[in-house]
Amino acid sequence: MSRQHSIEIIVGAFVAAGLVALFFLAMKVSNLSTATVEGGYRLTARFANVGSLKPRAPVTMAGVRIGRVEKIRFDKSTYEAVVTLAIDPKVTTIPVDTFANIFTAGLLGEQYVGLEPGGSQDYLKDGGEITQTQSALVLEQMIGQFLFSKAEKGGK
Repeated sequence: MSRQHSIEIIVGAFVAAGLVALFFLAMKVSNLSTATVEGGYRLTARFANVGSLKPRAPVTMAGVRIGRVEKIRFDKSTYEAVVTLAIDPKVTTIPVDTFANIFTAGLLGEQYVGLEPGGSQDYLKDGGEITQTQSALVLEQMIGQFLFSKAEKGGK
């Protein structure tokens, strides 16, 4: 009887460890495990289309995460999406001619903002705006353009 009881305890411990591992995996995938950037500064960027970009998405430069997307709102006057980026306070030298792109990472299609620095000697400050942006590539639009071009070639 005691051997049966110890086996049940070991199985229960493995199940509990598996549930804890699944919880941490879910937190990592959903970007909830890391808090927002504390004490950093805010930049904005305007995009014609943000695709499925979400708040808390990473902001990277040279492949290194330097911040997070804080919020996304719609500007009724320009019909653009305004993305607020929370940048790590240690990163203070982002040139004013930096280019912001929305990229897709991984198999799940998580989107993030990638910054490509320009060559200016002037740097963005808190509340600054990145004016050069590239919107997200929407897969449905790309497929539609491909099919349309193929249909157009086939008709000639």
